Order: sequence, then C-alpha cells, then structure tokens
Amino acid sequence: MTLHLHLAEATASLPQPLTPAQVATLATVPELVTITPTAGGRWRLAGRQRVGTVRLGHKDGAIELSIQPKLPVRRLFGLLGDYDDVWQHRQITASTDDLLVPALATVFARAAERALRGGVLHGYVYREDALAVIRGRIRTSAQLSRRMGLPTVIEVAYDDYLADIPENQILLGAIELAQTLPGVADTTIALLRHLAGRLVGVVSARPGALPTWRPTRLNERYVPALRLAELILAGASLQQEGAQAIQIDGFILNMAQIFERFLTRQLTTGLLPYGLRCVAQQGHRLDQQRRVLIQPDILIYRDGRPTAVVDAKYRTLDGAPPTGHLFQLISYCTALGLAEGHLVYASGTPSAEPYRIKKSDIRVYVHGLDLSQGPTDLAIAVAALVDRLAAGPEGPRQRVDPIPL
Repeated sequence: MTLHLHLAEATASLPQPLTPAQVATLATVPELVTITPTAGGRWRLAGRQRVGTVRLGHKDGAIELSIQPKLPVRRLFGLLGDYDDVWQHRQITASTDDLLVPALATVFARAAERALRGGVLHGYVYREDALAVIRGRIRTSAQLSRRMGLPTVIEVAYDDYLADIPENQILLGAIELAQTLPGVADTTIALLRHLAGRLVGVVSARPGALPTWRPTRLNERYVPALRLAELILAGASLQQEGAQAIQIDGFILNMAQIFERFLTRQLTTGLLPYGLRCVAQQGHRLDQQRRVLIQPDILIYRDGRPTAVVDAKYRTLDGAPPTGHLFQLISYCTALGLAEGHLVYASGTPSAEPYRIKKSDIRVYVHGLDLSQGPTDLAIAVAALVDRLAAGPEGPRQRVDPIPL
C-alpha cells in the first residue's frame, strides 16, 4: 500500500510512524525532505525548499509525497511568470486553486487548447533520403558513392512541411507527462488526451532532452503553452547536489530558483530605463590562479562594466544576515572589484543601514521582499529596490523612458 505524505514547504510535521522501507525511500531524496528520529520510534519530517508531488519507492516502501508551497498557488504562478489571466478568466476551478500540481496541469491544458485552436503549427524540416522519384535536389556525391550511379533509388535532400517540429514535440511531451501527474482531475486528463490526438506524426520530447526553439511571429500563439510545457518537463527531473539530474515520477519546483529568476526578471525590466543591464549567473574567477569559479546570481552593468552584485536568498531574514551570506557577497565584491553588494531575502525586515566592511570600501545592503503580499504591494517593494540599485555607488542615475510611437 502506498503511503500518502502531505508536508508544507520548509515546515516540520508532527512525529509519525514509518516502516524501515519507508524511511529508506525518503532517505533517497534529501533534496525534498529531511527525516529525524524522535521518541517512540516515530519520525519527524520537514519539507525543504522544493514543492510539488512525486511518487517514490515501490512495494512496502512506496510513498506519494506532496509538499505544498507556503504561498497560495496564484501567488506562486505570479512568481513563475505572467499567468494572472488564468484566474481572471476562471480557467481553473476553486477546488484546485490550493493544489499546485492539479492547478498547473489544468492551466497548461487550457493554454495548450488555446494554442491548438488555430490549428497545429507546421514548419519546414530538412530531410535526406533515398527515394525512387526525384524530390528536392539530387545529392550527386552520395548517389555516385553509394549507388554506383545506378538509377535504382535516388539520393535526395529536401525540406518537408511537417507538424514534427520542436514546438509540437515539446508540447506533446508535456501533454503526455501531465496526464501521469498525481492528483490531476479526470476532466483535465480527458482534455490532454484529446489534445495529444491532434498532434499526429509528432515525436514527443523527453525531460532533459528538449529541442531548441525561439519565439517568432509564426509561433506566437504557442508561446504561453510552450513556457508552461518547459516548466512541466523541467519539473520531472530532480537535480541532486554534486550529481546529474535524475528522472522522477511527478513534478517538483525549486522555490529558491523560482525566486532568483523572478528577481532577475524584475530587475532586468526595472533597471533598463536607467541604462543598466542585468546578467544572471555569469561565471568569474575568484583567485588569481583562476581555479575557483564563482557565479553571482545577478550582476548589474553600467556602461559596460559591473557596478553592483545582487544575491537572492529564498528564506526569511530574522535579525542580522547569516555570516556565511555576508562572506559570500564580500567575496564576490572583492573578486570583481565592486564597492556595493545587495542581499535580497524573500521576507523579513532588515536594517536600513548597510554593513560597511572594515579595511575596504565594500558596503553590503540588505533588502526584504515579502512574497506573501499582494501583487500591487509587491510591485511597490520591487520598484523601491530598483530605485536603490539604480542609484548605485556613483549616485542617482536619470531614468530614460522610451519615447511612445
């Protein structure tokens, strides 16, 4: 029998009994949950900074683990991207609003339905083949080397107009995967099966091996569904520390990565009118021998050179920042020759005064963005952060708004 465990993100549960096989199953996913023995042979479980639902183990150790985010699902979608229209148009029901995986599957199914409403997208795909008739152009060198010039079959190359293109491959891969996710409503599964039936002749993409695509005028109606499809396919693998990502039976989101990407998007958009550019996860060397790689979350560039570094921390700040966080940011500033670093926490009320580092010009500013607040208040907090970053060590910089056409 499968054990169903329901945990909250970064929160410990009450002690509960577990069999040795179940403990062994949970021990294989330390990135998702911590297990601590307590009195009476019981175990205390605590979710980490990942949310979602996953099936683990088999037989006596079979577990379906669900970790709910602290944020309401609607707020979480706001961090993932601009999906507020999903709720404004009531495209998911109230019963699924508080369940991450069913809500995501429903949102994706509706987005895929809208994408395919205008017909299945086709595109030209380069092909090389051996045919009995001429199609495209004759591959003369291949014809002479492989067929000895005999007119049995003809080596040709041509562009075929097919539905088997990257956009449809990614869409179908996510459609097939979403049908298997735990807790997905029967009506959503039925819609997904109907959509899969429309993608005839398409080879579905698999997690970890997605084909490349880029937004164009032709695939514009596919873009919202493709963004969600990539999210679903990426959530089907679990990146273990120091190891290669492994496939999982379910869907998992890394909340720390989501917060970092949300902050990157907001700062990139907000700082652009000030003539500032944001670069995420850019690699630099810490030491003179170039042996130690560092990758700051966000580097802010002004006139082609970095002027400040931002480090996103998905946690609540209670008092002063941990020493390790300060050391990390100071090392970034030292290696890059910067006088200003910023720690941005997902919640908390930090001190307004910067930390002035002894025997250096480095100042570390600490900020808190309360993700639990409404979209309007969060936008105001982000705007205040943008204004502070735009000031920089060289003083305020004039905002330049684009001229309306």
